[in-house]
Amino acid sequence: MATVEASGSGGKGPGVETPVTYYRLEEVAERNSSKEIWLVIHGRVYDITRFLNEHPGGEEVLLEQAGADASESFEDVGHSSDAREMLKQYYIGDVHPNDLKPDSGSKDPSKNDTCRSCWSYWIFPIIGAILLGFLYRYYYPSESRSS
Repeated sequence: MATVEASGSGGKGPGVETPVTYYRLEEVAERNSSKEIWLVIHGRVYDITRFLNEHPGGEEVLLEQAGADASESFEDVGHSSDAREMLKQYYIGDVHPNDLKPDSGSKDPSKNDTCRSCWSYWIFPIIGAILLGFLYRYYYPSESRSS
């Protein structure tokens, strides 16, 4: 069963404590049908039942993740900041601390450095273009050099 405990200020001002409802993963796993669908993203529990028909990717995508931790799938798709903001309206609580994996915690995806390896997207094409340029100059020398 869910428990209610106080958390920090949660951004509501200094000294203001807001209650947080904690859910066990077993509870979340029971909510996995089109009538009631919960999922976990970064240690937070969301009831997305109302959003099922509105999801741009179709309801099947959400039903596949129902009742489970969908953090990795959520990040793999590359949701926009608008989608992340919209997610807040479906928040119902956090995963019970005893159920959290050591590395899964309640991460804030907006603080996550998603472009750690962006350079790799550019470095390989640039090196390839330079290499092609040298090969072209070697195999097809200009006419001015051949005379």
